[in-house]
Amino acid sequence: MTPQEIAEKVGENIGTSEWVEISQERINQFAEATGDHQFIHVDEEKAKMTPFGGTIAHGFLTLSMIPYLAANSDLPRPEGVKMGVNYGGNKTRFINPVRSGKRIRGHWKLVEMVEKRPGQWQQTTEITIEIEGEEKPALIAEWITQLFV
Repeated sequence: MTPQEIAEKVGENIGTSEWVEISQERINQFAEATGDHQFIHVDEEKAKMTPFGGTIAHGFLTLSMIPYLAANSDLPRPEGVKMGVNYGGNKTRFINPVRSGKRIRGHWKLVEMVEKRPGQWQQTTEITIEIEGEEKPALIAEWITQLFV
């Protein structure tokens, strides 16, 4: 699919990822990588006494799963892309915590696809990360990617 063909899908849902488990091991690894060892993430016994009833993933862990979820999705891949880089986000809302052991998946809606200059496209998507079996999503983020073809 060409970038121009993808641009025609503005306003449409363009992809869904596979489910992935957010295990306690993954949460612990994220805590090690970031230095965020708050007990609600890593101390299973203390976390049982909170309203969450157990440990929860860091919000930024959930956000950081976007590239993995995108790589394991049916998102259209623009033809001839040499490189794609994160450009940033317009807004991110952490709506519902992801409890350890739950599975998540991403859904993408195309907000904008603009050619900034020849061979450089800027894609803005609204990403909703769903938690299996729960009504409210984990997060909704508007994310921007630069694509170079």
